[in-house]
Amino acid sequence: MKLKRDVSLAGVFALAVGAMISSGIFILPSLAFAQSGPSAIVSYGLAGILAMLGSLSMIELATAMPRSGGDYYFINRSLGPFVGTFSGILGWLALSLKSALAVYGIGEVLWMLWGINPLISSTICIVFFVVVNLSGAKEAARLQSLLVAFLLLLLVVFIVASLGKVNPANYKPFFKGTPTDMLVTSGFVFISFGGLLKVANLAEEIKDPKKNIPRGMLSSIIVVTVLYVLVMVGVTGLLDPEEFAVAPAPVAQAASVSLGSIGFILMNIASSLAFLTTANAGILAASRYPLSLSRDGLLPSFFVRLNKRGMPYVAIIITGLLMWISLLLDLNSLVKAASSVILTSYVLTNISVIVLRESRLEYYQPSFKSPFYPWLHIACILLFTFFVFELGSLTLEVALLLGLGCLLLYLFYGSKHSSGEYALLHVLKRIADERLTQGLLEKELEEIVVERDSREKYFYELVARSKVYEIQESCSFPQLLEQVIDGDMLPFSCNDKQHLMDEFLHREEEASTQLSSFLAVPHVILDDLDQMEMVALRCKEGVSFSDDEPPVKAVFLLFGPLEARQDHLIALTHIARAASNEDFPSIWLSTDLSDLLDKIFPA
Repeated sequence: MKLKRDVSLAGVFALAVGAMISSGIFILPSLAFAQSGPSAIVSYGLAGILAMLGSLSMIELATAMPRSGGDYYFINRSLGPFVGTFSGILGWLALSLKSALAVYGIGEVLWMLWGINPLISSTICIVFFVVVNLSGAKEAARLQSLLVAFLLLLLVVFIVASLGKVNPANYKPFFKGTPTDMLVTSGFVFISFGGLLKVANLAEEIKDPKKNIPRGMLSSIIVVTVLYVLVMVGVTGLLDPEEFAVAPAPVAQAASVSLGSIGFILMNIASSLAFLTTANAGILAASRYPLSLSRDGLLPSFFVRLNKRGMPYVAIIITGLLMWISLLLDLNSLVKAASSVILTSYVLTNISVIVLRESRLEYYQPSFKSPFYPWLHIACILLFTFFVFELGSLTLEVALLLGLGCLLLYLFYGSKHSSGEYALLHVLKRIADERLTQGLLEKELEEIVVERDSREKYFYELVARSKVYEIQESCSFPQLLEQVIDGDMLPFSCNDKQHLMDEFLHREEEASTQLSSFLAVPHVILDDLDQMEMVALRCKEGVSFSDDEPPVKAVFLLFGPLEARQDHLIALTHIARAASNEDFPSIWLSTDLSDLLDKIFPA
């Protein structure tokens, strides 16, 4: 079952911004400053540039395959089900753990303000966001937009109030160590941009993904990077260096310097909003991993169940439970492992782009292509791999342990229930045996392109201007053409009727256009047409296309110019898809002609 496309451009932007702005600016600045001093300002800027470069591949894949599961889906379709299982399970754990940290942060704020037990408040928070997400992605995105708008307003207030009161002496010396330390710090704070993965996870629920995914993701990176840098400039210039290096809440403490007690309160509110938006976006996105894994047979089928609002309720509830269990664990080493998973996802998505492009699949058609292929992608692979190793050996050990668990899951369950192709086989096909592939992935990408492409609207416009005619007696295909051409059934003026007849008959000689025992779709290219046209013909007595096949009851004549060949292909795909419905014959034969096309092709 497919999810509803309810998330607008504003929702994409809000989900991305809300997912990124949390501990990245309210906790990490002190740790970053302790590592590299005032040059941590540049580290945040460099991290934003790295996120921008890394996201280019993610955007390309998301526009080519706007499906739930994000990086898991891309990696599975390019590198295979085992690597996909590894990516999907670790991605699910990573986002769940990071969301649990945000919920924990909310609990700590409430404990400091009112003495409420953190576990109780965190549990209530998780239940609240589970209920919100069960209500629908549109509702979750709407709540996210409101929270993010207020959060951005508070941060802008802090920036405006702080920049005029900074102490220039606090920026000296600018480099605490070497430029290499500044670069390593960029890798450390890069985790602040991990929320971009959450947007890719929701690609199937985004309206007009061809436009809204690139615009939403790129604009959110730019806005968040600028905010991070300006906030760092303000905090660095307001706090004494020794105080800044150990400050548990650096932004709130800096706000108390520039705005007094009201500033301290406002930034505590802002941090709470940041944790709320991260938790909301996290549970929304993390739940799409098990949904997508289940669709592919790599997890049990109950994860794919949807409620009346079209939401994967089992996946959402179990993700919420996973977040709650995480609150009871020692999260330090696991959080680092989760961070390494995000970096690893960027490595694997860049590899996926290379594999998919080199596979030369006809229907790999991203609306956004990452530039400077393949040099940028190779550079990103090397750079993000470097940052993974910089996180430490413990991180790698935990990731390898989880990877072993994923391998066992795949061997004992996924390998027995999943089927399908992946692009790497198509790359191998170019240098090995063509029998490695059966065209399954190409067909899947074709369906995605047809569903995603804005030209689908063009097909429904074609249906709206097309007519259906009843053919009363049985006939052959040439006799049918004569009735259509001589009987004024053509939707355009034809000066050379014999030429039109010959074009159809020549096309039929090359390859039969009879798709089944019930349907035929003859189609020709006509240079003098401005747009595609279609005529639907119902013949209950049957139209004979050959002596070897039974007469068909449904005939769709397609006419189109050469430049509309993509529309031609989309029309053929829609007709074939409609005919694959087991109720197609009964609907075709029993429905009134005036309602027939609307019934066959519901918008």
